Amino acid sequence: MASSTTEDQAHKTSTYIFERFRDQFSFILAQDEETRRRIYRLRYDIYCEELGYEEPADPSRHLEQDEYDAHSIQCLIEHRQSGLAAGCMRLVLPEGPSDAGLPPLPLLQHCADSLNHDTLHPSRLRQEDVCEISRLAISPLFRRRSTDEEIEDIVKTRYAFTEAERQTFPLIVVGLFLATYSMLGLARRPHAFAMMEPRLPRLLRMSGFYFTRVGESIDFHGKRSAFYIDQRQVEKDMNRELLPLYRHIQAELTPQMPAALPKKTVVCTC
Repeated sequence: MASSTTEDQAHKTSTYIFERFRDQFSFILAQDEETRRRIYRLRYDIYCEELGYEEPADPSRHLEQDEYDAHSIQCLIEHRQSGLAAGCMRLVLPEGPSDAGLPPLPLLQHCADSLNHDTLHPSRLRQEDVCEISRLAISPLFRRRSTDEEIEDIVKTRYAFTEAERQTFPLIVVGLFLATYSMLGLARRPHAFAMMEPRLPRLLRMSGFYFTRVGESIDFHGKRSAFYIDQRQVEKDMNRELLPLYRHIQAELTPQMPAALPKKTVVCTC
């Protein structure tokens, strides 16, 4: 009886936090230059400044973008009350080799030789069913207690997070992946690849997200391997407690998807 009571209480607590997260954050697909600029700025802060992984495409305006953005669907997570960008990610949709000779997916540009799965390879699947998950980023303001430097950014927004708000911050990474799976379904791209460090797929398994390793480990911004997931299987395996939030994100993104689909002429002139 005591065990059942404890489990019920834990379920109520997690449900309450999921509901608070839903109320505190918006999921926005990039349909205009301003949203793309905000995403590229967040990517600059993480990939160029914090991690030093990428050279900025536009250092004067603090933007990080590349050739694959022209045929990607971009998603931003925004903290409703403050208006701050909390996280972002993109789905790269292959278009075939570009005029610059780039492979259709970043994964094939950086680690094609490491892919060793017998069947799960982008070239062995229908191109219109395939995409790549990349450029996941979470603002430091939403990852840990603020440092002195970050407090300055919060002061500029004239907003201070409450402890109740901070309790939902660990769900941002889950929200990014739930948004990813929603976007895969809406874009009808069930086959998704991603380059990840080994610990991330292990953590995602706890939420019922089972990625299959399809490549050898390589040194690419640290140890990374290529992984694959089928969006259709995700919905079957997902932790049941996440389903209400998943359906909420789906409903939020559905009306945005038509205008967010990439066009060959989309270029950020932010």
